[in-house]
Amino acid sequence: MTAPLTPPPPPHEHSSASQQDGPEPVPPAGAHGADLASGRYDRPAEQDGPGMKTELRQAAVVTVLLTVCGALLGVLWWRLAPSVPLVGDVVDKSWVVYLKDSEGEQAVGVDGTFTLLALAFGVVSALAVFLVRRRGGVPLVVALGVGALLGSLLAWRLGVWLGPTGDVLAHARQAGKGVTFPAPLKLGAKGALLAWPLSGLLVHLGLTALFAPRDPEPYAYEPYVQSPPQGPGE
Repeated sequence: MTAPLTPPPPPHEHSSASQQDGPEPVPPAGAHGADLASGRYDRPAEQDGPGMKTELRQAAVVTVLLTVCGALLGVLWWRLAPSVPLVGDVVDKSWVVYLKDSEGEQAVGVDGTFTLLALAFGVVSALAVFLVRRRGGVPLVVALGVGALLGSLLAWRLGVWLGPTGDVLAHARQAGKGVTFPAPLKLGAKGALLAWPLSGLLVHLGLTALFAPRDPEPYAYEPYVQSPPQGPGE
């Protein structure tokens, strides 16, 4: 003899039994941008940085400070640049001025001094701006470039103003015939004005790429899988 087989419960009993087992699992609450198919839930959107108004204020301050620092660059250029010697002479009762050393490289040294000082100012300003705000930002980068360019222009004009007079003939008459006197401070290569902003932007870009804080990875959850209902006795 064989024991009578127990007939399977009707379909409605499966549903009632599954309901008695407890509520079905639900995805985590409060997850924005949930993707049930991939099982990933992105973290809520957070504001990146202190806000646009704060960034614009910081950018304005950086622009003004870098422009003012151009005065220091101009003074250093005036003090450190080599002097170009000139000599005055009288020919047919007219004053003429010529270079004392026609093969000298003092004029190249004037441009080189400005360029080296501007490169150093670019490195220091980029480091200072990065330490103030490590996350960077477009307004801050624009302020760094604009402020450095304005500072270079101010340094150029201030150095020329502090240097010897631009009236070479009057200076030759004052010095006397055959007496050496310095030429006006002049920036022959105008491309040197871009040394400060370009070096500042490149150094700031490198510091941001190497040491800027990284955005955290979004939260990840295991894929949500609904388990099939189980009957009594299973």
